[in-house]
Amino acid sequence: MPMMCAVSFSRRGRLYYADPGPHSPRVGDRVLVPTDDGPEVATCVWAPQWVSEDVGGLPVLVGLAGDEDLRRNDAARRRRAQARVAARRLVREHGLPMKVIGVDVVLETNAITIFFTAENRVDFRSLVRDLNRTLAARVQLRQLSARDSAKLQGGIGSCGRDLCCSTFLTDFEPVSVRMAKDQNLSLNPMRISGACGRLMCCLRYEHPLYEEFTAAVPAVGAAVSIPAGDGRVVSHDVPRQQVTVALDDGSRHSCSRADVCGSRKAYEAAHGSPNAGSQVAPGNRAEPDDQAEPNDEMDPGGQDPSARRRRSRRRPEQ
Repeated sequence: MPMMCAVSFSRRGRLYYADPGPHSPRVGDRVLVPTDDGPEVATCVWAPQWVSEDVGGLPVLVGLAGDEDLRRNDAARRRRAQARVAARRLVREHGLPMKVIGVDVVLETNAITIFFTAENRVDFRSLVRDLNRTLAARVQLRQLSARDSAKLQGGIGSCGRDLCCSTFLTDFEPVSVRMAKDQNLSLNPMRISGACGRLMCCLRYEHPLYEEFTAAVPAVGAAVSIPAGDGRVVSHDVPRQQVTVALDDGSRHSCSRADVCGSRKAYEAAHGSPNAGSQVAPGNRAEPDDQAEPNDEMDPGGQDPSARRRRSRRRPEQ
């Protein structure tokens, strides 16, 4: 079984899972985690432990952080705080409708990336010039969408768990109000919107199950037949894979999808009764004495072949 540990780059920050490799860090140890900008210092939150499933694609720890690594990390942390304060001050001075939400610093190349959100496009060319002069670095501004902003900052969803976008979602897929309707959810925007103000990504998780179930069972209002009698479908219970049917006598029954079929009355009206062809009127029934016993040797004319041959050998009378 593989081993896995959890690390965090900031206090009370998001947890990241990593492969400890040959190292055995303890809780609270500072470790080096590989990133796109090189190894970064993080704190071990969960000690390495065996896991039952093989989780591939995890970064492998570079090792324990040394004194030089800790000094570089402290310098980068101070540089990020300095850039964040300067960016927010200059945004207010320029009167731009934007909000600074994060800063990324690469000390080796003296590059600073400032992330912000805005309702519309913002002309920040003069802001960038002032930032370059104030911070004495190569500054880039990157506008993020509402979902990307929530992913970067993290948070707690209405379910009480960490946001999906900041924990395991890698791509944002389109979500529509139709998905909430198909799942019989409240269309109140406060109930189906996430921390980003957009429709919650989790509306997609169970939607394929609802589509599959509704396509396999009669629609609400359809006339159906169940073992208890005939009635109409009044609701679907997808989590339990059941259909609620209101019978003609007023009672309601919850049945599995296998017990629900089309209305027998509707079938007979369209195709006729399945036993209609085999029924015979009482006056046309043959009595037992009138029925001829089957004889395999009878010819189509109803005569015995041997008797016909005997008659054919008789001589004509003189």
